[in-house]
Amino acid sequence: MRLRKACLLVLLLALAQLLVAASAWGPDEDSSNKEDAIEDEEEEEEVEEEEEDDDLEVKEENGVLVLNDVNFDNFVADKDTVLLEFYAPWCGHCKQFAPEYEKIASALKENDPPIPVAKIDATSESALAGRFGVSGYPTIKILKKGQAVDYEGSRTQEEIVAKVKEVSQPNWTPPPEVTLVLTKENFDEVVDGADIILVEFYAPWCGHCKKLAPEYGKAAQELSKRSPPIPLAKVDATVETDLAKRFDVSGYPTLKIFRKGKPFDYNGPREKYGIVDYMIEQSGPPSKEIMSLKQVQEFLKDGDDVIIIGVFKAESDPAYQQYQDAANNLREDYKFHHTFSTEIAKFLKVSSGKLVVMQPEKFQSKYEPRSHVMDILSSTEGSAIKDHVLKHTLPLVGHRKTSNDAKRYTRRPLVVVYYSVDFSFDYRAATQFWRNKVLEVAKDFPEYTFAVADEDDFATEVKDLGLSESGEDVNAAILDEGGRKFAMEPDDFDSDTLREFVRAFKKGKLKPVVKSQPVPKNNKGPVRVVVGKTFDSIVMDPKKDVLIEFYAPWCGHCRQLEPEYTALGRKYKNHQSLVIAKMDATANDIPNDRYKVEGFPTIYFAPSGDKKNPIKFEDGNRDLEHLSKFVEEHATKLSRTRDDL
Repeated sequence: MRLRKACLLVLLLALAQLLVAASAWGPDEDSSNKEDAIEDEEEEEEVEEEEEDDDLEVKEENGVLVLNDVNFDNFVADKDTVLLEFYAPWCGHCKQFAPEYEKIASALKENDPPIPVAKIDATSESALAGRFGVSGYPTIKILKKGQAVDYEGSRTQEEIVAKVKEVSQPNWTPPPEVTLVLTKENFDEVVDGADIILVEFYAPWCGHCKKLAPEYGKAAQELSKRSPPIPLAKVDATVETDLAKRFDVSGYPTLKIFRKGKPFDYNGPREKYGIVDYMIEQSGPPSKEIMSLKQVQEFLKDGDDVIIIGVFKAESDPAYQQYQDAANNLREDYKFHHTFSTEIAKFLKVSSGKLVVMQPEKFQSKYEPRSHVMDILSSTEGSAIKDHVLKHTLPLVGHRKTSNDAKRYTRRPLVVVYYSVDFSFDYRAATQFWRNKVLEVAKDFPEYTFAVADEDDFATEVKDLGLSESGEDVNAAILDEGGRKFAMEPDDFDSDTLREFVRAFKKGKLKPVVKSQPVPKNNKGPVRVVVGKTFDSIVMDPKKDVLIEFYAPWCGHCRQLEPEYTALGRKYKNHQSLVIAKMDATANDIPNDRYKVEGFPTIYFAPSGDKKNPIKFEDGNRDLEHLSKFVEEHATKLSRTRDDL
């Protein structure tokens, strides 16, 4: 018995020794796997850190640092001053500037302390280019404590290095903003007291306003240096709603010129130098003095536009000031002149205190007077002067051009004859040959406007009329009110065929030409598809409210809007009195000029019973919430079908 117990004890001791030995030899399989996993994670973290370090690494090319969207913020974070060049690899100016920029980098590297010089490929690093408002190449900016300072000087080593060193000084501060901020409290005081001031009405969220902002600020700086300075101001129209309403601000940005408080539309450029040049021109007198008779004779012989001359005794003449005020209202569209010369007055066969409006010789005819004369007294209203000018601006048959169409030829119906119009010396006889045939008809229809137009200048219009393949040297059309268009059937052109065409139009016997995609066979989706042929039946339906989006297939904003707009259509699909619709404005005519489309997408609400006064959607937030709010704000009635109840 004792022997058995002893043997058992020996066996247990041996087993214990084996277990101890096994644990000493190494870990079990689970422990080994865990340790392997930990080692793998550590290796992955090391790789990620190395890759992150690679991304943040700033490379150098010929002494110029290369920054990108990834490493930019990390690099500039602790830098006081950095010189930046935004370039495009294909840009010729950038290639030409590259050696000079490398010299600049070398010079600033020797500065104490060294100033880093970097370049950014704006075509690949789009986030940075957008952040700094880069729109041209090369664009040079100086970064001072993270804030960008525009460089406006010449692209020479001497000037750039000097400017960077100036900005790098510890006590340097950016020049104060000179753009005036106007509110309802100071608006009238500032604007009424200025001989001329440009005011921008903007919305903080508006992309076009953000794009304009740096150019507007730079123009303000430049114009503030003039003597006398020309002030520029801005109004946040989303805050100062009363001011926006007072001046009929319906879109952003809206720019207006004020002269002693009187508003005038701004129709000039929207970049720094364009704004500066335009405002300098606008700050001058609206009418230019004619000193010699020869100038008038040259206007008549070689002129291409209406001639407007005020004849006065002197600048002290009260009628002269009335004329100047009226000219200010029309200076955007017409060139005004005045004279104190008795010789010119005699040539024009008028006395002082007269306004003379006449056409150059090439537009004169036996069917119309040589000039139109108006008396101007100190009591004459500016509106009367304006009306006289506008009434006699166009000759009986004028020359419609792309440059004057939007301003001069707005009256409808407009009869247009298209051919190769060229008033230069070699081709004037041929041009006048066809124009004379049009004159024969125009004299009999004074209620219509007549014009000739070059077929190449209006190639798109001719094509839309279906006349580009007519095979005729001369074609004609009538552009009517409401955007309707009528084309004359191709035929040998003469006065008789044109007269018959105009008579047929007057009697309502012509069918309008409408560019249109095919009418959709299945049009039961949440958003109704409108084409040129169905515009009147869907959008102009007097019994229904219609929200219509005009889009372009290539427009990125339109593609972004599509899911929101479709969701809107689904939301109101069962409302019988409301239609959510869309139209490809590039492939279809909009046969109503009340629905003006100047960009994409453009959205209008056409209320039932008042289709002639559509309401444009101006909110920058084109999401379901804001679109729904717009619809319900303007809907005349919202009725649901039984399925929706």
